Amino acid sequence: MQMGSSTALSLHSPAKINLWQHKWNQTLQDGQALSSSSRYCAARGAQLFPFAPLNRRSTRKISLTVRAASGGVSRRSASSRRVYRESQGQAPALPAPVMQIASFILPAGAFIVGTFVLWKLVEKVLVPKRKNSLSEENRSSQGVKWSFAPGTNLLSAFGAKVEIESKQRLNEFAKELRLFRTVDMSGRNFGNDGLYFLAEGLAYNQTAEEVSFAANGITADGIKAFDGVLQSNVALKTLDLSGNPIGDEGAKYLRDVLLENSSIQKLQLNSTGLADEGAKAIAELLKKNSALRILELNNNLIDYSGFSGIAEALLENKSIQVLYLNGNYGGPLGAAALAKGLEGNKSLRDLFLHGNSIGDEGIRALIIGLSIHKGKVTSLDIGNNSISARGAFHVAEYVKKSKSLRWINIYMNDIGDEGAEKIAEALRQNRSVTDIDLGGNDIHAKGVAAIAQVFKDNAVLTSLEIGYNPIGPDGVKALAEVLKFHGNIKNLMLGWCQIGAKGAEFIADMLKYNGTISTLDLRGNGLRDEGAICLARSLKVVNEALTTLNLGFNEIRDEGAFAIGQALKANEDVRLTSLNFASNFLTKLGQTALTDARDHVFEMNEKEVSIFF
Repeated sequence: MQMGSSTALSLHSPAKINLWQHKWNQTLQDGQALSSSSRYCAARGAQLFPFAPLNRRSTRKISLTVRAASGGVSRRSASSRRVYRESQGQAPALPAPVMQIASFILPAGAFIVGTFVLWKLVEKVLVPKRKNSLSEENRSSQGVKWSFAPGTNLLSAFGAKVEIESKQRLNEFAKELRLFRTVDMSGRNFGNDGLYFLAEGLAYNQTAEEVSFAANGITADGIKAFDGVLQSNVALKTLDLSGNPIGDEGAKYLRDVLLENSSIQKLQLNSTGLADEGAKAIAELLKKNSALRILELNNNLIDYSGFSGIAEALLENKSIQVLYLNGNYGGPLGAAALAKGLEGNKSLRDLFLHGNSIGDEGIRALIIGLSIHKGKVTSLDIGNNSISARGAFHVAEYVKKSKSLRWINIYMNDIGDEGAEKIAEALRQNRSVTDIDLGGNDIHAKGVAAIAQVFKDNAVLTSLEIGYNPIGPDGVKALAEVLKFHGNIKNLMLGWCQIGAKGAEFIADMLKYNGTISTLDLRGNGLRDEGAICLARSLKVVNEALTTLNLGFNEIRDEGAFAIGQALKANEDVRLTSLNFASNFLTKLGQTALTDARDHVFEMNEKEVSIFF
């Protein structure tokens, strides 16, 4: 019990540790290995007292005496502790191969590290760092184009390759200018630099007469490339710069260049970002240039002020014949200003003002100017201008009196049945208009019935667009009844008129007797198979006029396609050359039936029928 008690005390009782700080009790003997507890104490002593000298001959250890708090320990306990210390003092011996490898690697590693440090020191001392000048840095960075977009930081070699390829393409473009009369370079994206390269070839070029540089990223600075070039060119007649963001500044540069040009007759500046200042610059050009015949300024940002500038130019210009101002912002005031210019102008023949929101007041002022105009206007586009039945009255009055007007577009306004009746009355008296577009005007059966009566007395009108009006089966019936034996209509457009299969019956019956209609558009009318079958019956009968039939968007399935195909096969003298079945519900079977019919017609008559799906 006494031994177990002392052992427990020696292992678990709080111990007292006595450290002799500057005095070592024993001398380590050579060849004697330290026990683990002795090595630990020596290491701790070195950490606590780093100033204590340690050498091989006089090495002292820090003696730790652990005494139990309860007093003495028996001899057996002391001997047990001595055995424990000796067992702990036996350090495990490393294998011989490991010792040999360690003895080789450690000196070699130390040698390599020392050599590297020494080499760095010598390099820093003997090889001073070269200081590059700013110009050298700039020269070293030439050919490298930096971009934040991934994959676009091109190396100089690749950039040089791209540059070579670009020059080769430009040389090919320049060759086209030398060889062909009409050259289309639209959408090539060669930019200002490319234009400078190509413009030089135009200076003394006597071949190219029509050149398009449209949509090439040319800005106002690029227009300067024409300076000194177009003044000396006498062959170029058409120049197209549409789709290039030249803006007002570019228009001013172009004005300065073309003031002395005497060959260009057609100038196209559509969608170029021109606003009022740019329009005024072009107007100044019109005042002094007598060569221009056609000017296109569609889809720009020209407002009332720009329209006023152009109107002033019309008073002085005596050569301009065609003026396009579609898709701008003229409004009622712009139309009124333009009317003043038309009053004193004698040369203008075609005027295009589609989509300018001129309204009823604007159209009234414009019609007054056209009525006073001393020239012969042949084409007038006033579509999509918010014109109602009240505005249609002024248009009708002009149509009644005009003896030169051949084409008039009133598309996408809101004249309704009342306006249609007024236009119809004017057409009964007019003997010059051959083509009229009344599409998208909210005309119903009543309005189209009034228009149908025109053809009983008018044999001049050859093209009627009345699509996008809800005329229904009744409206198409009124029209078909007249066109059976009257009129001289060659192009009849009835797309999206809600005529249905019932209306197709009236059209089919008309085709049996009509000998003038060559193009018939019946898209989007919900004909379905029933309507297609009705038309097929008429196609079996000889019709020497009909060449183009458009049946797209009509929900026709295979049964209707079979009927049309059989009709083509049955009619040996078919004149049909184009048949459109796009956006219907045909399967492979229906398409095959139509293609077989096409092949049969070719084999029998050697006539080609183009079928579109």
